[in-house]
Amino acid sequence: MSVVEELGAKAREASRRLGTVAAEAKNRALEEMAQALESRVEDILAANQEDLRAGRESGLSDALMDRLTLTDGRIKEMAAGL
Repeated sequence: MSVVEELGAKAREASRRLGTVAAEAKNRALEEMAQALESRVEDILAANQEDLRAGRESGLSDALMDRLTLTDGRIKEMAAGL
């Protein structure tokens, strides 16, 4: 089984399991993920700088680099989207 097939199988299994979880528990988990994002902004931005450096060295396009660039605002939007 390829890595992609294995990941797909795991995603299907996770989807089945999530279908049995109460909405309250799902909402609580999403809220905790949002809080984790917001509390780790500095760590996330530092890791993103490393990724961007590697991307520049690999010759990624400016458009892709822009999509990969995280800011405080983008992270807050991610958290709000959860």
